[in-house]
Amino acid sequence: MYREYTVSVETDLTRGIGKEFMEKTQYKYLEPSDQNKGMPQPPLELPQDPEKAIIDLPKPSGIRVEYDLRKAVEGRRSVRSYSNKPLTMEELSWLLWCTQGVKEEIGRPATLRTVPSAGARHAFETFLLANRVEGLRPGLYRFLAVEHKLQEVDMDRDIADRVTEGAYRQAMVKRAAATFIWIAVKYRMYWRYGERGYRYLHLDAGHVCQNLYLAAEAIGCGACAIGAFYDEEINGALHLDGEEQFVIYMAPVGKK
Repeated sequence: MYREYTVSVETDLTRGIGKEFMEKTQYKYLEPSDQNKGMPQPPLELPQDPEKAIIDLPKPSGIRVEYDLRKAVEGRRSVRSYSNKPLTMEELSWLLWCTQGVKEEIGRPATLRTVPSAGARHAFETFLLANRVEGLRPGLYRFLAVEHKLQEVDMDRDIADRVTEGAYRQAMVKRAAATFIWIAVKYRMYWRYGERGYRYLHLDAGHVCQNLYLAAEAIGCGACAIGAFYDEEINGALHLDGEEQFVIYMAPVGKK
């Protein structure tokens, strides 16, 4: 009887948290944002680590992909099994550009990218677990979107195992040619929207991942969105504090 009562209380509590989130992020409850208070806006992207290697990527303008949009939309589906064929650097560059590519910097300052974002805040950093990419050493990288380059983050031999463990032990994370991991930099969105910004972070994640699905389909690849992960473990594997910066979405990609 005690166990049954405990489960019931936990279920009610969980339901209540979701309802409270939707309620308390309504406009009528919001306080003035830091932007309205005149606070300086955060940088457009996280600073580079001067001690970590930077890798050039093929320029997006030089990558030619011709594929019918209707065919991509109709063919898009979640793919969890992949061949052993690696991604090329050109294909990786294409996928990164389609999901977070910077088309233009404007004077606010802000970036206009290949995906929509609330207020052009673009609060994500793309981390990449590279398993099989031609010309790229296996390891964890960060996409430097403004410069369209990669920077090494963690090249330890067990990084793929640690990320897979954090990703609810889903083996496709390690079997894929690469796994995209989107990191929310909370204050970049919170600065403008306050508590309601948490809603926009999750909406923006959907925009990004759908672009990955369509871009992957266009080059003979498949992707699978992952929302199931152990938050503390995956954030720890990526050296994130889990509050100001945290994993919000993931997706392995590989050749069909």
